Amino acid sequence: MDYPSFVNGPNSWRNTPSTSFSFWESAGVRPILANGMFACGFHCSLDGGDCLFSVSIFEISSEDNSSSSTQVVWSANRNNPVEMQALLELTSEGKLNLKDANDTVVWSPSTSGKSISRLNLTTEGNLVLFDETNHMLWQSFDHPTDSLVRGQRLVSGQKLRANVSSAGSSEGLYAFAVIDGKFVAYMDSDPSQSYYQSSSILSAEPEFQNGKFGSFHVADSANFIQLGSDGHLKAYELKESGWEGTDLLPIDPCSYPFVCGNYGVCLEKGCSCPDSVSENEAAFFRPIDFTTPNLGCSAISPISCESSLLQSFLELSSGYFQRVYTSLFSNTIALEDCKEACLKNCSCKAATYRKGSCYFLSQVDSLKKTNSSDLTFIKVQNSTISDRSHFPERKKQNTSVIVGSTLGAIFGVFLICTFIFLRFKKGFQEVEEDYLDNMLGMPTRFSYEELKNVTKNFNNKLGEGGFGSIFQGTLPSGSEVAVKHLVGFGPVNKSFMTEVQTIGSIHHFNLVSLVGFCAQKFNRLLVYEYMANGSLDRWIFNKNRDLALSWKIRRKIILDIAKGLAYLHEDCNQKIVHFDIKPENILLDEHFNAKVSDFGLSKLIGKDQSRVITTMRGTPGYMAPEWLSSVITEKVDVYSFGIVVLEILCGRRNVDECQLEEDRHLLGLFKRKQEEGQLMDLVDKCSDDMQSNAAEVVQMMKVAAWCVQIEHARRPSMSIVVKLFEGSVDVAGNLNEDFQNGLTLEAMETFASIVLPSMLSGPR
Repeated sequence: MDYPSFVNGPNSWRNTPSTSFSFWESAGVRPILANGMFACGFHCSLDGGDCLFSVSIFEISSEDNSSSSTQVVWSANRNNPVEMQALLELTSEGKLNLKDANDTVVWSPSTSGKSISRLNLTTEGNLVLFDETNHMLWQSFDHPTDSLVRGQRLVSGQKLRANVSSAGSSEGLYAFAVIDGKFVAYMDSDPSQSYYQSSSILSAEPEFQNGKFGSFHVADSANFIQLGSDGHLKAYELKESGWEGTDLLPIDPCSYPFVCGNYGVCLEKGCSCPDSVSENEAAFFRPIDFTTPNLGCSAISPISCESSLLQSFLELSSGYFQRVYTSLFSNTIALEDCKEACLKNCSCKAATYRKGSCYFLSQVDSLKKTNSSDLTFIKVQNSTISDRSHFPERKKQNTSVIVGSTLGAIFGVFLICTFIFLRFKKGFQEVEEDYLDNMLGMPTRFSYEELKNVTKNFNNKLGEGGFGSIFQGTLPSGSEVAVKHLVGFGPVNKSFMTEVQTIGSIHHFNLVSLVGFCAQKFNRLLVYEYMANGSLDRWIFNKNRDLALSWKIRRKIILDIAKGLAYLHEDCNQKIVHFDIKPENILLDEHFNAKVSDFGLSKLIGKDQSRVITTMRGTPGYMAPEWLSSVITEKVDVYSFGIVVLEILCGRRNVDECQLEEDRHLLGLFKRKQEEGQLMDLVDKCSDDMQSNAAEVVQMMKVAAWCVQIEHARRPSMSIVVKLFEGSVDVAGNLNEDFQNGLTLEAMETFASIVLPSMLSGPR
């Protein structure tokens, strides 16, 4: 290739198709630098709409600028692809900026304020930035994405992060890293859950070189190692037929968390759906796609949190288990207590009982059959209340006649009742929709066809929210919106009415606005304002230093959340308790203004009521201890807010299984560091700005600790928190008194890790 291996600044390169090499798997690669088998430049998707600034293995096999093989091994903007006419610019001030076609900067490497004068691509595929004295300022080898090339190390603090899918470049859930001297493959979920860990400690930083990568043996001809979107770590070499990968992890195929999709059972013969022990029990699950069983299974009757009386368990035969669990009950409990605790808690989707220990699953991934004696129960939704006991055998003919006649009569009555019910439901549907039309102060009502057009037939899925999926759309006015398509019937109607009536009647800058809704036949949709920067968790748990939020932005986000909650608690006609404050329910607009979202679990409390008794709701790790007694106030939101503040300031989850045992629970670690006078150790190390303002950060940590006191009466109201942050009230005395007397955090750590039978376990 006739391209240089280095360039000096100032300079710029436009992403245009004029200098492209075409490949079957992409619209084109537009090189800027080349060295050996590597090229650095723009790598675009098949339709040319999504382009990455990347380093690729790039081999030209003919003179007409075409080839059948290219492979991205590093990219700068995998979560923020650019379009045609994007610009890479090395400015006269020594800054390297990747700008999208609209001139928005989407990536710029951190060089600690030092000026870049040269870009260099090495023969190993390492993109290196130098200053004018030839001193290295930055290198791509220090910021791996999903791949390693020969000569590259994976050091502690770095990780490979798989793509979300084989066709998408954004970050997925699977990760691979060196933790405590061992290789660990895990799902970067909440909390992180491993599916492979090497047995021995590595003797040195693992380097992919000379047929080895740490303890793994790799073919000498392998060009790169990649963590795939399916969780497999493979070494790839180029064969005549294309790239061919060899698995490196010594685990069987059924050990991967999503090998058979949600609720799928992995067997030697392939994937199937859960079967019950009894042949008399009806089927509760069916394949999502009968032709592709590894996509997983779906419940025939979806779980309804509002219809818990109609729930029971599907017992699997002995030995089914999920590789990783959300929480472990370390105390011995009875089997029936384990099942009862799961039934009482909406977030529990399944339970496993093992020798007196009970495990809760908040999400059922793939299941694997083993030879153990574990008992696994999957929560299912019944259409009617039944003890689901086995039917006795018919011993006498006359019994059969009586039973047959009775069943025939019942069936006839059932048909009549069904007809009446359907007519009633149709009438109720019309009355309900007319009622919505006549409600005052309601947001805009859309037809279902209008929202299909707005979302381009629900094409761009943003994610999953409470009770349904969320899609991006554009109104005829040009305004972007997020459309939540609710699913189900019973609980969804209630949730729908709650959200429309509640959000439609309140307006605050720090609450996500409800733009409109749809209530047409069985279709229920909510239309929200679109938040360009997504949810808070994407930013505070991202270990990319280039994307780390500054102290100023984090402080503003915390204040915004506090203002939103203060409005819900104290300025509405009725108190509104959110019940599920967590980073995933805090959305950020293009200016990083924070807004509280998802009122699906909210509950109204009269202003003259000091407490309300309700069923357990929310996400473990963010739930206040008073949930044990089911007597709650708005102070449960204050507790959750305190947890979120600590996560924002520390840049980590409140429960992180990848940490050392003593550091896994953030509250326990916080208490220990506070006692040692070393709270500054907890400040997010991915941000230099946070480190520079560590003293202020620690003061805010103390406010967060005030919010997570075990006794809810000792927690401040959200209005006090707002005044504190704005400097209009001095509560230093309260903070000092609490710290001198010892913060009551021990039981809260226990609450997060050792769960009693009456408690919920695992995130939603």
